[in-house]
Amino acid sequence: MKRVFIVANPAKHNVAGALADLMPWLSERAEVIGMETDCQHDLSRIQADFILVLGGDGTLLGVARRLKGRQIPLMGVNFGRLGFLASFTPENFKFYLQLHLSGEDGDTGPEDLGGEGAGREESRRGSTSGGLPVKARLALDVSVLPPGVAYGPALGQDIARHQRFNATALNDAVVTAGPPFHMVELEISADEDGGIKYFGDGVIVSTASGSTAYNVSAGGPIIDANVEAFCITPICPHGLSFRPVVISSQSTVVIAASRVNEGTTVFCDGQASTRLHKGERVVVRKGDHPVLLLENPDSRPWRSLAEKLNWAVGPRYNGDG
Repeated sequence: MKRVFIVANPAKHNVAGALADLMPWLSERAEVIGMETDCQHDLSRIQADFILVLGGDGTLLGVARRLKGRQIPLMGVNFGRLGFLASFTPENFKFYLQLHLSGEDGDTGPEDLGGEGAGREESRRGSTSGGLPVKARLALDVSVLPPGVAYGPALGQDIARHQRFNATALNDAVVTAGPPFHMVELEISADEDGGIKYFGDGVIVSTASGSTAYNVSAGGPIIDANVEAFCITPICPHGLSFRPVVISSQSTVVIAASRVNEGTTVFCDGQASTRLHKGERVVVRKGDHPVLLLENPDSRPWRSLAEKLNWAVGPRYNGDG
């Protein structure tokens, strides 16, 4: 029997009821080694074959961060709004959970089990023998260096001794101006000495996974999840010439704080954060360990964009109904 750890966010509507319904069913099919409902604990030492996350994308991001690089697949069930990372729904996840627990290849669909997951498309992207497909998603390693400590080849792996803050992120690292909300001045570079000076309300460094989050709201591009890249997107730049840029995930992005506000802050996935002071540097690199996601084998990335973001939806005219 597979060992399952459950993270449930009772603040999300219907999670408590779904959990109560799930437990008797799951206890007969797997070894439930633990459960967390406050979404606060260190998860880096748990011994599980996978983690079932009942909540939304934010709940899943928190689990990924608290794993601290531990390579345990996450199965996210979306009780939130969009659900790009949590790709299973409250209606169909039990079918796919049974599929993964039994190691079946997925030749049948949720509608074959008495209607669970109704509305599933008839066409299939394909199946993976031995249960659900596992996708490795690029993660960010984010460090803040105090004034006087410059990042460069000489620092190398010794960065851990100098950093005053470190966190991982699956979606993005964001420097935001903060109160009193004056424009900040940052110097941004990637793999080269010096950088470009930038004035605005902050900057986003996102992964492909995070490209559909804050990045796209700020005018950044949507990047396919299979592309290993970073996107650097300015937030309200003071000048029309600074546009978003996509760079290799092998690059190191350094953001130096030349002039900041009292409330200027670095956020990692909107959760872990620290204030950023003048003279400090934010170093964003590819994380040593990806985040493993159990994926819905029937998901369609382009269709998800159309359904969840209204991407490529044409204009409506009078009389369209």
